[in-house]
Amino acid sequence: MAISVRKLAIWSREIGNEPGTLGAALGPFADSGCDLQVCMAYEKPGEGMRSIAEVAPVEGAKATRAAQAAGFAQSAISCIVVDGDNRPGLGRATAAALGAAGINIQFLVTLVTGKKYRSIFGFGAGADVEQAKKVIRSAGAAIKPARPARRPARKK
Repeated sequence: MAISVRKLAIWSREIGNEPGTLGAALGPFADSGCDLQVCMAYEKPGEGMRSIAEVAPVEGAKATRAAQAAGFAQSAISCIVVDGDNRPGLGRATAAALGAAGINIQFLVTLVTGKKYRSIFGFGAGADVEQAKKVIRSAGAAIKPARPARRPARKK
């Protein structure tokens, strides 16, 4: 399978770092029937009582209204989501290719489920996201699928 590479808008907001705040922040999305595919939450560096919640995708009027009602705003970080078949060495090849092209990765989240993977790359201000998409596609195409393990020869 070829990899899929597309832009992704992340929406974020600051929340308290205490039980229940993430659930409350996600309430408007659930109440409006939005189907989020990404949700990340983490402590704000250096501020133990504050956290950041990030969600995606927020597409269409209903989802946008829910995001705004929940206090989320579209992040200025340029993101790309990559989906494809998992293969050994793919992460290294992609990171090395982006580095060789002079493209800095601000953050990376990757999840492998079965034989499939999804990666979300975040890039800093001024990053050439279209160039990053090309580099990621090329790196993905260069990694060949793993060969199945050979069965030992049967004794005669």
